[in-house]
Amino acid sequence: MKRFFRLSLSLGTLLLLGTLSACTQHQAKPIAQQRVTVTFWHGTSGASEQTLNQMIKDFNHSQSTYKVVGNSQGDFANVQQKITAAAKSHTLPTMAQTTYTNVPNYVRGGFVTPLDPYLAKQTVGKIAPNFKAATQYQGKTYALPFSKSIRVLYYNRDLLKQHNIQVPKTWAAVAKAGKKVRTQGLTGLALDQSLSSEVDSLAQAAGTPLYQRRPQLTSPEIVGATHVIYDMLQAKTATTAGADGFGNVSFLKGKTLFYSGSSAALGIMQTSTPKGLHWGTAPQPSYQGKRRPAIAGNDLVLFKSASKEQRKGAAAFMQFLLAKKQTLKWAKATGYLPLTTTALKSQNYQKYLRQHPLSKAAAQSLPDGFMDPTLVGYTQYQADVNQMLSQLSSGETTPEKGLAKLQQQVKTMLADQ
Repeated sequence: MKRFFRLSLSLGTLLLLGTLSACTQHQAKPIAQQRVTVTFWHGTSGASEQTLNQMIKDFNHSQSTYKVVGNSQGDFANVQQKITAAAKSHTLPTMAQTTYTNVPNYVRGGFVTPLDPYLAKQTVGKIAPNFKAATQYQGKTYALPFSKSIRVLYYNRDLLKQHNIQVPKTWAAVAKAGKKVRTQGLTGLALDQSLSSEVDSLAQAAGTPLYQRRPQLTSPEIVGATHVIYDMLQAKTATTAGADGFGNVSFLKGKTLFYSGSSAALGIMQTSTPKGLHWGTAPQPSYQGKRRPAIAGNDLVLFKSASKEQRKGAAAFMQFLLAKKQTLKWAKATGYLPLTTTALKSQNYQKYLRQHPLSKAAAQSLPDGFMDPTLVGYTQYQADVNQMLSQLSSGETTPEKGLAKLQQQVKTMLADQ
């Protein structure tokens, strides 16, 4: 009987220990961590948005801590409007795509925060030098580059061959070619609705930037630079896009020798080219021996309303986009430039350029490229410049009168900052 009791007790003990062990193992199973959601507003659409969405998915699959949720606002202008409205209603996302020139206003408004505490130390250092200055404001990193383009010259290969015209290396050669074909019903140069980038580039080459903290907009240098475009418009050897917005529309009709535009237009140019039309790309022409193409595009910023964990997630995503593999993927799919020195010099990208020669002009132009200074009031400054240039293209004013008026407007505006 005692033997039976001891056996029963032993079996009961084993069962109890087994149950306790099972419970312990069950309790030891890790609870799935909930991901931190990072909301991202951007202005890309079409094929570029599809590429960006895939990159967001790739980032989300690369780790288990953060989940980026992209939200297209339709276009870049819409993003800016949404940011302004959301800042007032305290409904900002974690991060957004914007231009670095908006950063001073965002800092003044108190709704953007520096990225420095959340970035790896080497992050800014690996960005290509021509993009790097735009990341800084008041000694802090407020923006990281994302979609960057540069001005290039598109040329109609068929018309140049037909009229025995070489691809121009100077703005004087562009003007000369336009005069040569005007009598035959052709236009020399197509320009975007806004002349800002071309006049800005010419002014930079002349040594007197169009945008600066202490403007010198009546100097002989900048007046002469502005005359380059103005004189071609007056001579009817150049035309602006008008309601079309961008000069590629008229260029692709096959009656224009050149189009001065953004390298970001490369994709839409290729898909919109009529059968039988052949064109190429070249670096923007030089002026007074210097080539200074304007760099444009959008950057990424982080908002102060985001939690600490969201800020870390946004910074991790931004650094993911700067990785060589990702920035090359983005560049190849969109026509934008790779963002880091390593990516630009990589064998991968050099091979891509050999296979896609139309992209060479942008890459070749980057060392000469420039970006406007980061200053408070840039948006209003730009609006005043565009108003003056619009009056210039319509013949309402001249470079001398327009720049003199602009000097007073901008000087007053900057004094109020």
